[in-house]
Amino acid sequence: VIQRVSSGSVSVDGSLVSSIAKGIVCLVGICPSDTIDDVNWVVQKILGAKLWENEDGKPWRKNVSSLNLDVLLVSQFTLYGTLNKKNVPDFKNAMSPDPARELYQ
Repeated sequence: VIQRVSSGSVSVDGSLVSSIAKGIVCLVGICPSDTIDDVNWVVQKILGAKLWENEDGKPWRKNVSSLNLDVLLVSQFTLYGTLNKKNVPDFKNAMSPDPARELYQ
């Protein structure tokens, strides 16, 4: 999930973890079959996403890299969540925490 923002931040238990000025906030979900090649591909897509207008006002022409904007990545395993037959959350499609942390970092 990618969201264009004028500013963004992440806090855990009331403590600021990270913040950015203008740019994009990305919720990142990692599944067991993801590899470093997948990470590199997604990074290029995120940095190359044309989400802003150019100098002439034409929409969808500029990206965070060309405008030197900020990017905040937020680990979000719940993107791979489902509800089972009893409507209980199930996150088996998300990568386990330790290997996901390695790819994320």
